[in-house]
Amino acid sequence: MTKRSQRRLLGVCAGLALLVASCSSTTPGRSAGADTAATGSFPTSVSASNGTVHIKARPRAIVSLSPTATEMLYAIGAGSQVKAVDKYSDYPKNAPRTTLDDLQPNVEAIVSYRPDLVVVPGDSSGLTGRLKTFGIPVLSLPPATTLADAYEQYDQLGQATGHVQAAEAEAAHVKSQIAQIVAQAPKSNAGQTYYYELDQTYYSVTSSTFIGKLLGLLGLRNIADSAPSVASSGGYPQLSAEFIVQANPDWVFLADTLCCGQSARTVAARPGWSTVKAVQRGQIVALNDDIASRWGPRIVDLLQTVEAALKKHPGGT
Repeated sequence: MTKRSQRRLLGVCAGLALLVASCSSTTPGRSAGADTAATGSFPTSVSASNGTVHIKARPRAIVSLSPTATEMLYAIGAGSQVKAVDKYSDYPKNAPRTTLDDLQPNVEAIVSYRPDLVVVPGDSSGLTGRLKTFGIPVLSLPPATTLADAYEQYDQLGQATGHVQAAEAEAAHVKSQIAQIVAQAPKSNAGQTYYYELDQTYYSVTSSTFIGKLLGLLGLRNIADSAPSVASSGGYPQLSAEFIVQANPDWVFLADTLCCGQSARTVAARPGWSTVKAVQRGQIVALNDDIASRWGPRIVDLLQTVEAALKKHPGGT
């Protein structure tokens, strides 16, 4: 896989359970110290995957090394506080994009922006401890494993930035949009099968993953669930062309259009694929790689793209 597709795979490789339950109207659990931050008061403490993060004052210079967190920060109205974002944070377009990379964090470069809050998608590099010596708090928000996790990250970012109410409103809005999409999805497509492609070497996702559960909300069944290698794949098996063709999916969803140049044309040209129902019926859906690998506000866009395709071919015709 290319470095870009490897990064996307890291971003989506998180197991997911009970996603349907998270689509209820229940408000996600609040983080520690949320009561004191109901109106954005400081100091405050936020529970994150790297422990309790203490923030003394409302951040004025945020560095985001997480493309998803960048999208969330702007969605909750904290964009004016963002001083720098990593090189993969390509949305929104006005985000101050840099060459920073959370996979290879350059502490000196990060510190040069004089941040009072750094947001990361994980802390495998020990960035929390390395920045602690400079008095810079680090908020680690890893890939969501449920929709409830994604909603909670809005809450955590809202509390950390002083935009609690806006964060709650944004999470509620996303939740409402997803519920509406699910309700409007054509029931005639329920039970149809799909193949979800991460790259052209046939890495895919199962129904236990974040994206798999999202598509499951629309009533679709995943062919990767019965793949021979699924048990040891962590939800991300590498399939074979033979397996996919034999499974004969009704739909093919391509999450490798940007990284790898895949399209309905390239799929149809693959040896043996002309017999696949998705190819014969024109049911190959091109997705935006980046949107498909994130768990922020644009998961709504992803589901809308799939729903539009389903409505175009109700019942798979």
